[in-house]
Amino acid sequence: MLGALLLAATPAALAQSPAAGRTYVIATDVTFAPFEFQNEQGDFVGIDMDLIREIAEDQGFAVEVRPLGFDAALQAVQADQADGVIAGMSITEERKQVFDFSDPYFESGVQMAVLAGNDEVASYADLAGKRVAVKNGTEGAAFAESIKGEYGFTTVYFADSASMYDEVRTGNSVAVFDDYPVLAYGIAQGNGLKTVTEKEAGANYGFAVNKGRNPELLTAFNAGLQNLRDNGRYDEIVESYLGEGAVQADNSIPGLLRSTWQLLLEGLWLTLVLSVVSIAIALVLGALFGLMRVSRNIVLRGIGTAYVDVFRGTPLLVQAFFIYFGIPAAAGFQMSAFTAGIITLSLNAGAYMAEIVRGGILSVDKGQMEAARSLGIGYLPAMRKVVMPQAVRTMIPSYINQFVITLKDTSILSVIGIAELTQTGRIIIARNFQSFQMWLIIGVIYFVVIMALTKLSDRLEKRINR
Repeated sequence: MLGALLLAATPAALAQSPAAGRTYVIATDVTFAPFEFQNEQGDFVGIDMDLIREIAEDQGFAVEVRPLGFDAALQAVQADQADGVIAGMSITEERKQVFDFSDPYFESGVQMAVLAGNDEVASYADLAGKRVAVKNGTEGAAFAESIKGEYGFTTVYFADSASMYDEVRTGNSVAVFDDYPVLAYGIAQGNGLKTVTEKEAGANYGFAVNKGRNPELLTAFNAGLQNLRDNGRYDEIVESYLGEGAVQADNSIPGLLRSTWQLLLEGLWLTLVLSVVSIAIALVLGALFGLMRVSRNIVLRGIGTAYVDVFRGTPLLVQAFFIYFGIPAAAGFQMSAFTAGIITLSLNAGAYMAEIVRGGILSVDKGQMEAARSLGIGYLPAMRKVVMPQAVRTMIPSYINQFVITLKDTSILSVIGIAELTQTGRIIIARNFQSFQMWLIIGVIYFVVIMALTKLSDRLEKRINR
């Protein structure tokens, strides 16, 4: 087998590959096992991941995988932040208007599953008047929508398979429609469901690039895929995830801690770095725009007010998408997710810091400024030496509170592919479908960190007020 792979990647073969020698950024989902997920060693694996890496090796190009989540992966390709996307993506006529697709690399299908102990729902007809869980952008969702009028059920949408399965386990929905290999993998991992229908014919999965962009990458992908099919490696990859070799891991809380503690610490560290750097920048922005807000100059006051209104008046999620996808697409440059995350958190927290500064300054008795001015001290020196030292005393608790809020807001940055603590939890859940245990662990970590910050704030405030 190794000999066959080496033969396929001979210099003569690589010379024919239009993508040889290049490096491509490939966007993918992170919560779609067995096609893409993170293993216990922290590596992104799955059918899609193995395929794209071996095709790249076969065709002589390199790939940089960016795990973003399905929706963000599609937007990254459209915004030219990534060269291609492989994420269990069904080839549809609607998507062909936006993307150019490769040859199909996996023939999928849809199945319906219910809770393992549910004997009342065994067919589509049993769904009348009930709720069904589906995942955004999947052929399972499309199939459910196509038959719900006939069978009289309603659909509720979720961002990942684990959330769908939790919806059924809690009893809020009676069934789930999902791609059959994903369901089979989830059931093998103990998601608590069972399939009750035969597989429905579904669409094929394809690798995609932005419309009219990177045609050489599609050509290389198709050639490499055919080589893997011919030498038998394709079947080996699929069998390794869908066959008997895909065994269940220890999903107890102690077992999860043993297998995921390194990933959780990495996620926590990134959360803290994002929070600390963003708050440091926000302190500067808050001081600057806070002083503008109380300035006697109408122009400066207007700038400060506009900044605060914009970033307090729009959701952080929208700001993250706009800064990471919107601005680079409009300006024609690329920005890393970490940079976009820092900018988003800093600007958002800075707006709230500005209001804290403004409130702190206004809390100081006006007589303090008047007394300083009567002694011949200028406005800015009086503000710096008389008003601000008194204002800071009242601002400290609010500063610490804003730090805690910003730390929790880092979880929203998961939408642009930053693997902070919350996103790390989602990635782990995508592998084992143990939502309750993992969210309990994540919640405890957040609680410990935030309680430590709260105690620090209390001690700092007492020391300042002595």
